[in-house]
Amino acid sequence: VQLQASGGGRVQPGDSLTLSCAASWRTYSSSVIGWFRQAPGQEREFVALIRRSSGTTYYGQSVKGRFIISRDNAKNTVYLRMNSLKPEDTAVYSCAIGSSFDSSPSAYQTWGQGTQVTVSS
Repeated sequence: VQLQASGGGRVQPGDSLTLSCAASWRTYSSSVIGWFRQAPGQEREFVALIRRSSGTTYYGQSVKGRFIISRDNAKNTVYLRMNSLKPEDTAVYSCAIGSSFDSSPSAYQTWGQGTQVTVSS
């Protein structure tokens, strides 16, 4: 199982950015893919998750209404569309795969390398 996050970059406040998480895995109908972020000196924070089979989603409070998680099962890819970005969204964003519909990082067994998102004017 491999995961690769991409799409990070430097943007200005109010801009949008889309991250991608490409996976190479056997098709597990119960798989859940989550996005997490970690800023320097801070704990890892839950951002969003999606169940691959049903598309059911769940968001962290700090991004709810601004970020949208989606998936393309044919491409084994999960996306995170980030709108109305704020400086406090600056962090390394990582995707992970697990089997439980759970926002806790400990529920995820496989992690990909992160991608840096910087929001600054």
